[in-house]
Amino acid sequence: MQTYFFLLLASYLLGSIPSGLILSKMLNKGDLRKAGSGNIGATNALRVGGRLLGALTLIFDLLKGLVVIILTIFLEQKFIAVYGFVCILGHIFPIWLNFKGGKGVATVLGVILGLNPLIALLMSMIWIVIFKFSKISSVASLISLFLSIVTLIVIGTNYVNSIFLALILILIVYKHKDNIIRLYRGEESKISL
Repeated sequence: MQTYFFLLLASYLLGSIPSGLILSKMLNKGDLRKAGSGNIGATNALRVGGRLLGALTLIFDLLKGLVVIILTIFLEQKFIAVYGFVCILGHIFPIWLNFKGGKGVATVLGVILGLNPLIALLMSMIWIVIFKFSKISSVASLISLFLSIVTLIVIGTNYVNSIFLALILILIVYKHKDNIIRLYRGEESKISL
């Protein structure tokens, strides 16, 4: 029981580290919450602070999810997706920022990388292809995440992991609800790399 509690707490706290915000201040790029979309994730970091800040934010947010999965595999082996879900919750609702964090895409990629590196690679390739043609990060993220998580569920895992993988997908779609509305209206902004 203590191991479960430790893993849940560690997953949330690790996920809640606001990488983009910390990095933007370290690189003298200001407060991400007060520029661009106001989000602390990699897309807004790219928009506000340029390629270096965007890339570093992506890497550190991804590492949060990956470390949690590796830690879980090392300590527990069972119901791994539960801890990935809690880590993503930490990223999206960090206690340090009044529960206003990022949208979780990079952290989900880290979780998927820990669960199945091949699917994480596939997800990245799908994201790149869709982004290349659309120039819209939310479109690339939602489609690549949907396909990756559905694939993870279909190729086989225990039912608890499947439930939490589905919850991750629902959570990410919920966090992108404003993007989806803007996409429907044709108002979603494009990004140039």
